[in-house]
Amino acid sequence: MSQQIIYRILDANLDRAREALRTIEEWCRFGLEEVNLCDRCKQMRQELAQWHRIEFRRARNTPDDPATGLSHANEVSRADVQAVIRANMGRLQEALRVLEEYGKVVDPNFGEAMKQMRYRVYTLESQLLKHEENNIGEIRRQKLQAASLYLVTMPVDNIASVVESALQGGVQIVQYRQKDGEDGTRYAIAQQLCEICHKYDALFLVNDRVDIAIAVGADGIHVGQTDLPVSAVRQILNANGGDASQYIIGQSTTNPHELEIALNNQVDYVGVGPVHATPTKPNKAASGHEYVNYAAENIKIPWFAIGGLDEHNLEEAIAAGAKRVAVVRALMQAEHPDLVAKQMRSHLFRK
Repeated sequence: MSQQIIYRILDANLDRAREALRTIEEWCRFGLEEVNLCDRCKQMRQELAQWHRIEFRRARNTPDDPATGLSHANEVSRADVQAVIRANMGRLQEALRVLEEYGKVVDPNFGEAMKQMRYRVYTLESQLLKHEENNIGEIRRQKLQAASLYLVTMPVDNIASVVESALQGGVQIVQYRQKDGEDGTRYAIAQQLCEICHKYDALFLVNDRVDIAIAVGADGIHVGQTDLPVSAVRQILNANGGDASQYIIGQSTTNPHELEIALNNQVDYVGVGPVHATPTKPNKAASGHEYVNYAAENIKIPWFAIGGLDEHNLEEAIAAGAKRVAVVRALMQAEHPDLVAKQMRSHLFRK
């Protein structure tokens, strides 16, 4: 009986490893167009197939497997291609470790072969990470293009837990906005939020403070019309061997004239609003749905409707043409940010 159980474990993990390798191989082939990386994946797949003995397959008993229906929320969707690759690389490494340990019971050579393959996979992962680092700007813009729900923070108690809850509910971009306070405190909060966002594969941006954004490894900067000029932001990002093209830069707009300025600045995205009057922008009159409609007809880059939006009035903004929205109080002051975020994402997804 114990031998059959081990055979089932080996069968399941050989399948899992080969499936993960094939997923990675397809990206190396069609995405990166790297023949060498593609060939290495293929060679490992074939090597695994040679170890997949007939007795392992015969021990398979999928109908009686109690775990076939189990899944995790992170498996339901992937933010982008990089999330797919990272998930499958993790699955591959886990499967190889299982094969190494249980394979020793069946054949010491089997266990040793899986161990050596696991080391080869670590090297493959390092090379894929180098590709990712070289194309970080493109990767970030892919995430921006795919995003529909954007959170702008406001000062609250337990800001990290609030933001993490919102991320669990489906927020894809977080902008840390803190106009007052000591720089040391702002830096510490930004660093914490950046780590949390990257844990959930979300983009993290900093409002106005380019220095803090660079220091914590943020994905980009957001500026208003009266903040630091976009040209100056790029100059700072390019300083000391930096590369502004690796960062996302967004800008707020409240009317067609400001929109023209932002587009001439060649920003990556714009904010459109405030749709409704909001205490976040006390000196800004509401631009209403008319400006949202104008944006829908005239903006080709990603744009986010913002200003007093929540789960109750979101449908009106969507009807005016919004496909992406940014929110502040609706999530930062929510009792359950994750539930509100899920509700808003579901509205946006239907459109």
